[in-house]
Amino acid sequence: MSASPSSSVQTAREVIAAQLRDLRIEADLTGHELALRCGWSPAKSSRIEHARTPPSNADIRAWCAACGAVDQAADLVAANRRADQMYVHWKKLHRHGMRRAQEEVVPLYERTRQFRVYCSNVIPGMVQTEAYAVALLSTIAAFQDTPDDSSEAAASRVERSHVVHEGNHRFALLIEEAVLRYRIGNADMMAGQLGYLLAVMTLPNVSLGIIPFTAQRRVWPLEAFYLFDDQQASVELLTAAVNVSAPSEIAVYAKAFSQLAEIAVYGADARVLITEAIHSLR
Repeated sequence: MSASPSSSVQTAREVIAAQLRDLRIEADLTGHELALRCGWSPAKSSRIEHARTPPSNADIRAWCAACGAVDQAADLVAANRRADQMYVHWKKLHRHGMRRAQEEVVPLYERTRQFRVYCSNVIPGMVQTEAYAVALLSTIAAFQDTPDDSSEAAASRVERSHVVHEGNHRFALLIEEAVLRYRIGNADMMAGQLGYLLAVMTLPNVSLGIIPFTAQRRVWPLEAFYLFDDQQASVELLTAAVNVSAPSEIAVYAKAFSQLAEIAVYGADARVLITEAIHSLR
């Protein structure tokens, strides 16, 4: 049902590789000759040309210089950076802590009008309480062995969630019932988070659907993904964040969201599931 979240990344890599190969051919160089000019092994040239090894920006500049095409280096480096942004390892993104990562997406949140979010593992970030966010982010930092600035990052996460209460933004949120039961933090913290869900689902711009344990599945539980209008899909893997903008892939995630939405419960039925989860904390 879901597209491979790395397919757009690989396509972008292949386009860059093809452009580099064309430059070599136009310069009438063999792969061996290009490698000698760049000061690396012929195997490296081959891996780059066949999109098996992503080139660094320095590799691209050296390649263009060797081919007498320095004027094309800037565009290729820009394309390479875009490809890098499509698949970002969490450890790289969080190497200086997580607060910066929260702040970097604020422009995306503010310009998005329709959010469609599916989460199978945690409460969606834009409706997390600060206490829940601290508990979750500290666990992530410990697992990734990255700096723990969970308190500052959680405060930034809550601040960026002003879009839920301000401006012209609509939120369609889907979570699996299991998310209500997962103990992220202690019982009091979870009760506060679930209580906040009960409050936020009454907002006129928020639709909260919960997929019950008993639902007849039309779509199996998927990795968490966020749809920002029809412009971008962000997928959360264990090791990386994947951002895709290819219309065909966005359409697949939109189809999955639509079918998941059909088996979710809303309104009073959703409130019953949240309330039962709160009572189970006693």
